[in-house]
Amino acid sequence: MKIEFVDLFAGIGGMRLGLEEALTNFNISGECVLSSEIDKKAQFTYFENFGEHPSGDIREILALPKHQIMLAGFPCQPFSYAGKQRGFGDTRGTLFFELERLIDASKPDLFLLENVRGLTSHDGGRTLATIYQKLEMMGYGVSHVLLNSAKHGVPQNRMRVYIVGIRGHKPLITIQEDLKFIDTHRYIQSQPTLFGESTYACVADILEDDPDSRFRCSDEFTKQLSTYVNGDFSRLNGVRLIDSRNGNSIHSWELAMRGICTKDEIDLMNAVIANRRRQVFGRHQDGKALTIHEVRTFFNSPKLKELLHNLVRMGYLRRIDGKYSPTIGNMSFEVFKFLNPESVSVTLVSSDADRIGVVDSLGPRRITVREAARLQGFPDFFKIHPSDRSAYHQFGNSVSVPVVAKVLKNVFSNNSEHLSFLRHLRVLAS
Repeated sequence: MKIEFVDLFAGIGGMRLGLEEALTNFNISGECVLSSEIDKKAQFTYFENFGEHPSGDIREILALPKHQIMLAGFPCQPFSYAGKQRGFGDTRGTLFFELERLIDASKPDLFLLENVRGLTSHDGGRTLATIYQKLEMMGYGVSHVLLNSAKHGVPQNRMRVYIVGIRGHKPLITIQEDLKFIDTHRYIQSQPTLFGESTYACVADILEDDPDSRFRCSDEFTKQLSTYVNGDFSRLNGVRLIDSRNGNSIHSWELAMRGICTKDEIDLMNAVIANRRRQVFGRHQDGKALTIHEVRTFFNSPKLKELLHNLVRMGYLRRIDGKYSPTIGNMSFEVFKFLNPESVSVTLVSSDADRIGVVDSLGPRRITVREAARLQGFPDFFKIHPSDRSAYHQFGNSVSVPVVAKVLKNVFSNNSEHLSFLRHLRVLAS
């Protein structure tokens, strides 16, 4: 048995790999009759792995070949919590209507769409309701499920929505939704220590045994970190490096990145970071610039003027119109988050996948490109783009392959009587 499928907004082929795994599970072979991806470097990686060069801009595709399944990880930026959430008011948001056009014209038996969690709540849920309305008007039943990759085969805290449509039938999906991100500290505490094994993967499962030296942190950065942790690099596990927050964090002033600070100067900086968001000082999302009198309300040191002057001189604080605020921005940390091998990774994103770190027997390093691929569930035979920068970007933009496979297996199992390409299963069963 063979079916045809199309792979739109294909990226490097993550959804295709998931579909192929699901089809194999049901003894079905698949043929991709058309793929589409506008990014040239992603096209290169796709060709290296599948021997097919994707079409470019989806808006230039006038018609699709006959197919039974459509895959589409349509652009997430308009709906992302990290973006401005402009939705269909954003030019990129209108690319959904290109999907609508192609679905209406080609009428596949089944489609699977993937997007960020923000799509489910964007504009008070009206954006998702609009998507449902458009698809249902074309004769499709539609269901969706929100899943965290960390609970479905890969150690990455990645929440995504999967939208399934079947022509003439509302899909039954029996996978339990994951409505919350994993608390990595509670995750560690919940792991069995003596009897039994966790059903979840952890970061240690995806680490390479002998990573290339190019992924090592620089000697200077390693020395700064070593000084901070007194040579015990295991103290970096689960720690983020950020200047705008406290909590389980390391800051540039604690690493002496712009100059060595005294203990009093470090304490003052940490106090400013901890207090500048208090409502008494204003409701600014990233905190308010403070006068020296406001600083004294939580850090009343006789040396306060001197401390503030030194911190401004080194560049950790800036003084504008008599008010002080941290010099927040990209402090060029080589790593912004060190993963705990016993827990799960933060969400892999295209902008900074190359600045996620781990500690191994040789010290601190960045995760390798292959490890980034494994965090998304890509098999080790998958060919990676020769440019590290491009490869990190591509895996950050991709889907978690095992989650796609799991969703499709579930859909096939629960809806076989409504999918023509699964009729042979019913014949065998009878």
